[in-house]
Amino acid sequence: MSAKVSGHPAVARACRRLRDAESPLPLAELASEAGLSPSHFHRVFKAATGLTPHQYASALRADRVRGELAAGRGITDAIHEAGYGSSSRFYEGVAGRLGMTPKAYRAGGSGARIRFAVAECSLGAILVAHSGRGICAISLGGDPDALVRELQDRFPQAELVGGDPGFDAMVAQVVGFVEAPSLGLDLPLDIRGTAFQERVWQALRKVPPGSTVSYSELAERIGQPGSVRAVAGACAANRLAVAVPCHRVVRRDGDLSGYRWGVERKRELLRRERGMPPRRGTNGAG
Repeated sequence: MSAKVSGHPAVARACRRLRDAESPLPLAELASEAGLSPSHFHRVFKAATGLTPHQYASALRADRVRGELAAGRGITDAIHEAGYGSSSRFYEGVAGRLGMTPKAYRAGGSGARIRFAVAECSLGAILVAHSGRGICAISLGGDPDALVRELQDRFPQAELVGGDPGFDAMVAQVVGFVEAPSLGLDLPLDIRGTAFQERVWQALRKVPPGSTVSYSELAERIGQPGSVRAVAGACAANRLAVAVPCHRVVRRDGDLSGYRWGVERKRELLRRERGMPPRRGTNGAG
């Protein structure tokens, strides 16, 4: 790999081309513009962004559909504005990235059924929610009611259903993962975000447990060294505590800085990942 490619300018150019394109671009065309073979370009692109070119383009188009629907545009118009030649191509391709039907997404989750439960762990209250695709929320806090209200605000029109014994077993698995991150979490995740956010979150999931990375290093890993503030914003937008490990991101000087669920919880999660025994009563204050 040349020095030019190692800095990912070819990938950055390809990302811009994909963002500006009104229709899908062939892999061969993107590779040719980068001066690489299709297979080599595919590897370089995925290493830099965490997504294949096809996945990146799909995420961009799904993001456009979200924006059009949120703006009140009709479903058919939103699909065509996002670059799909037909509704069938949208439903075959990335409709599932919305986590629900386009109509439900446009209506704040209307008609969607989301199971959830609130439990207790050594870090306080924990809320786990599951859509039809996978776990769509893992939240930590000191006030269980506040966690539920946050979920309601996110999906104001969805049907929120309390967990059953089978779901409780899943919640127990998540709690066990929080208590001992080294166990891993072998459950499907419903990761919803913009194309950029998903790149950041994919890169985060590659950071080894117990290790940390700075915001600037994370920006470099996704091939956009000038996007440090946007990377920080993507970390703050994460709704899947621990499963998408934004607690592993620190400032350049090593300071823990902010964390959606409290800096003390962030510190405690890192302690556990480094093999230290859990400290009880961590409430996230500070």
